[in-house]
Amino acid sequence: MEQLTFELAAPEPPSFANFLPGRNGEAVAGLLALARGEARETVLFLWGAPGSGRSHLLRAAVAAAPAGRAAVYVGAPTEVLAEPPADRGLVAVDDADTADAAAQARLFTLFNRLKDTEGQLIVAAAAPPARVPLRDDLRTRLGWGLVYELAPLSDADKPEALARYARERGFHLGEDVVAYLLMHGRRDMPTLVATLAALDRYSLAAKRAVTVPLLREWLQRDLPLRPDRP
Repeated sequence: MEQLTFELAAPEPPSFANFLPGRNGEAVAGLLALARGEARETVLFLWGAPGSGRSHLLRAAVAAAPAGRAAVYVGAPTEVLAEPPADRGLVAVDDADTADAAAQARLFTLFNRLKDTEGQLIVAAAAPPARVPLRDDLRTRLGWGLVYELAPLSDADKPEALARYARERGFHLGEDVVAYLLMHGRRDMPTLVATLAALDRYSLAAKRAVTVPLLREWLQRDLPLRPDRP
């Protein structure tokens, strides 16, 4: 059967609550501690393959910063500012492995100023610090702190992860619903999680339980797919 397309209307903003950690529990805990200012390290380096959730977790960490702590998400190294947001601030820089020479210089300056102001830096890349194409002094500094690899969820792990996510949201997700989603929808975790969140909202509005008939009804709406970037 041809894969169904659907609209993920009003997707939820990235948070730790809507990320399925799988084998990444230690990385999630480290990010949360750093975001809350409970970790001493100046830098945390997060790496993993596309679709592993790097961008999601960077945005989640910024969102989890407590009130009064300046926190900024930088979507690309070219957007890095030389000045940190404030003393004890938090900056999350995505796709650091794509930084050109000018962006690397700004990132180097940012690291030093965050260190001097007791701020913290989260950096994400597709490879570990030793393998990212950055100048030596910057690469060395980015590897000084915590380094975590994000492991994508395997297909075998997805049913239990989705069921647990549903339980945490307060609804039951039957095995038949999970099987239908995995067979007929997109299988990447950001889309699957966004699908469950939207399906939960739809079931509440319809005042019906989440079942395969409800899922079919929702998926058959003639709307295009527009998933967020993971």
